[in-house]
Amino acid sequence: MARHLITSALPYINGIKHLGNMVGSMLPADVYSRYLRQRGHEVLYICATDEHGTPAELAAKEQGVPVDEFCASAHDAQKAVYDGFALAFDYFGRSSSPQNTEITQHFARRLHENGFIEERAIRQVYSPADGRFLPDRYVEGTCPHCGYDKARGDQCENCTRVLDPTDLIEPRSAISGSTDLEVRETKHLFLLQSKLQHEVEEWVARHEEEWPQLAASIARKWLNEGLHDRAITRDLDWGVPVPADTWPDLAAEGKVFYVWFDAPIEYIGATKEWADQDPENRDWKSWWYDADATVRYTEFMAKDNVPFHTVMFPATELGVREPWKKVDYVKAFNWLTYYGGKFSTSQKRGVFTDQALDILPADYWRYFLIANAPESDDSSFTWEHFTATVNKDLADTLGNFVNRVLSFSKKRFGEAVPAGGEPGEAETRLGTEIATLLAEYEAQMEALQFRKAAAALRALWSAGNSYLEEKAPWLEIKTDKDGAALTLRTAMNLIHLYAVVSEPFIPGTAAAMRQAFSLEEDTATWITPDEARALTTVAAGTPFTVPPVLFAKLTDDDLDAYKERFGGEPQPA
Repeated sequence: MARHLITSALPYINGIKHLGNMVGSMLPADVYSRYLRQRGHEVLYICATDEHGTPAELAAKEQGVPVDEFCASAHDAQKAVYDGFALAFDYFGRSSSPQNTEITQHFARRLHENGFIEERAIRQVYSPADGRFLPDRYVEGTCPHCGYDKARGDQCENCTRVLDPTDLIEPRSAISGSTDLEVRETKHLFLLQSKLQHEVEEWVARHEEEWPQLAASIARKWLNEGLHDRAITRDLDWGVPVPADTWPDLAAEGKVFYVWFDAPIEYIGATKEWADQDPENRDWKSWWYDADATVRYTEFMAKDNVPFHTVMFPATELGVREPWKKVDYVKAFNWLTYYGGKFSTSQKRGVFTDQALDILPADYWRYFLIANAPESDDSSFTWEHFTATVNKDLADTLGNFVNRVLSFSKKRFGEAVPAGGEPGEAETRLGTEIATLLAEYEAQMEALQFRKAAAALRALWSAGNSYLEEKAPWLEIKTDKDGAALTLRTAMNLIHLYAVVSEPFIPGTAAAMRQAFSLEEDTATWITPDEARALTTVAAGTPFTVPPVLFAKLTDDDLDAYKERFGGEPQPA
């Protein structure tokens, strides 16, 4: 079996993330990781909080606490939410870790030795009112490309163009709001990406045909525009320090590495954090160093992170001139919007992940988000669509099937799986259909086509309902008790199959379905299409219990309450 390294884009430390952040990276990575583990592969799923840069400093300043204290608390808060969503990280680290500092500084030294880092004098925004240089998000203003008036000095979130603070029109300090800004000379380190352009192009060319069109097109667009040398240091109090043994003057000035230089390296750093917890049994380098032939590396991210992962970080790895593992497959997502607009904390529009868990259990959200993942284009969250999906797919198609099969069997045959007769034509047809649908589900999961995988899973659930309606055991029992027992035994085997194959999407519910049956080996080990065809995993005589309602139907009152609390469709201007 293969070894799979999986990472999802690091969530920024400043604040709990909304549903779009969840479906754009962490949740699909978790679904894929769970699926691969069930298939018997060795999987390492790594993520971390992205703790450096201006967002952390500004958020800490707003709360009036030291930045390290803010980050520690915010990391724990985010981790609690991800635990609530049942994200099964092997390790969820922190980019402020000593391990990331060590590896980032190593990368910088090696790039310098190889001629890919250069010290340059540049002109940078300085605020006399604040008494400091203003890097990145410390400067706000109007984007010169699209005219968005709340663009930040590192990137315009409206058009996604990467910016420098000096690019902004009518800039202002994000600290004091002062517009009395000057441009002064200072020194910074630059990564000479222009010297690596050809190597990055060759590397992308070897992979882009396999990547989704979204990831490949963004990478190609950046390469066609040409790679520019970019500053990789900033004037901040919080970050990976520039090493004094290599750049003593800059270290003395307190320069730190730019967050987008050290954040991707944290994938490696977090893996070392994981290994350092159990060094006798965990080898972090086997996943990252000279691992091309043994490890398949898949990254998950939203489209605004694609340039950094397909061009900038590969350029860094190439320039180090060491055999660090580079990504094999980039699964990029478009954006999830809220009624076609942006999620907004200030305007109280949209659902954030902690609020989602306050309303409903994680499996409601996991299924809906993956079944409607923004893969081919942006998708819009609406409460109407969410309610309809929960009621139709989860409550009616799956939950009702489980409840009525087990409840009816308990009532008429007791608390053990009934025996009944031998499978007939209907069971043979069902087995063939189940095997076909399960093979389709596997194919879509292997291809990382999550919406199509969800459709195949839904079709598996629907096949059970169609079988039950065809056999109608509530009528069959009046004239053929053994036939009704066979129908229910077959349906119970479907329930167990659903428990296994639904685990990547709805792990909590899958566990409840598996635990309904007292099996000697109650595991989530995968069932192949050929094994599923027979529908004999749960034998006659197996004790069972009827679980509580798996999914509660949402009412019109629920819908109205959600829209009132979180905002509904935007009103026309």
